[in-house]
Amino acid sequence: MMALIQNKNIRSFGSRVKRRLSPGTFTFLQFLWWLFTFYLPRRSLGRMANRKPILRGFGGENSASHLIERIGRVNLSVPTRMCRVMTWYGSDKGCFSHNYTVVYQLLFKNLTEEPLRIFELGVGTNNESIKSTMGPLGMPGASLRGWRYLFPNARVYGADIDRGILFEEERIKTFYCDQLDPLAIEELWTHPELRDGVDILIEDGLHTFEANASFLQGSLDHVRPNGYYFVEDIKAKYTQEWLGLLETTYAKRYPACEFVVASLPNPYNKRDNNLLIIHKPAK
Repeated sequence: MMALIQNKNIRSFGSRVKRRLSPGTFTFLQFLWWLFTFYLPRRSLGRMANRKPILRGFGGENSASHLIERIGRVNLSVPTRMCRVMTWYGSDKGCFSHNYTVVYQLLFKNLTEEPLRIFELGVGTNNESIKSTMGPLGMPGASLRGWRYLFPNARVYGADIDRGILFEEERIKTFYCDQLDPLAIEELWTHPELRDGVDILIEDGLHTFEANASFLQGSLDHVRPNGYYFVEDIKAKYTQEWLGLLETTYAKRYPACEFVVASLPNPYNKRDNNLLIIHKPAK
């Protein structure tokens, strides 16, 4: 209970500070705090912990990627350059509560110079009346700007249910989508920029099984060969539902694809630091 109170107090304090500072200044101070309290100590000491993901997978007939074997090599205790970049832009993918960027660094290390098409559902809203809100400390568009920096030759796309945060910048364009509405998902993929599919798709929208499964149903076919589909922030209570859905439905429907549910042990987050990873083989 005390930890919950402390967390609420920290969030309240952070909200007051954010209101008094420019977004850039607040993000910079947040980054410095993370750098000295987490990144630098973990870079020095993390190798001694060698924390490994817990992996369960299906599919992958005739696949050469051996996704489970590759992800099994990662040491979750050691933050990477990708963790540093995403935190600099204000994303939580490589901060305390999540460490997805450690996995992404491993999978994407040979792809960063490619002219990829990267899509992320969940631009990141602060509107607390919307279920997928990040809360007052979130930074809308943070991950999209991080992907743009990490992949200098890529086009980056995003979508969100909050029309008020949609934006367009150099090599970034965002669209409206309600991931619980199959018609809205279908319409999303009709935009001229998205009709040819994407190479990397990250689903970081509404974190319920129903919402995640809905977007997967309407979007997996839009991932190109040799591409990846990710679902972030899967709550521990949903992992068995995911395993059942993958084994009974998706592994049979897409026998050449690899499906991995990765639980990423993290002392700062025992609730939803779980990731679904799908790899489509090259044709």
